[in-house]
Amino acid sequence: MTVLCSRHQSVGWRWPVVTSFPKCRKCNAGDLVPLSDFGSQGAAIYFKAWACTNPACGFNIKIRNGDLYIDEPITNGALHAPRGR
Repeated sequence: MTVLCSRHQSVGWRWPVVTSFPKCRKCNAGDLVPLSDFGSQGAAIYFKAWACTNPACGFNIKIRNGDLYIDEPITNGALHAPRGR
């Protein structure tokens, strides 16, 4: 199934709708969901990380500067101070 992004309907861009995610192989209870971020130049980085939806599991895998990190500690993002501009 695909849907048109309302912002880009005029040019016909289509965005896929994902209806299921892979199961976490660590806990077999949660799903692995993709996370995105922005690079230092502001470009979007899709699928930068994958994380398990089961809070008790905490499995995550990330790409940072070309290196792969698995099961890094997860911290509360609410405590993060925003960068000044």
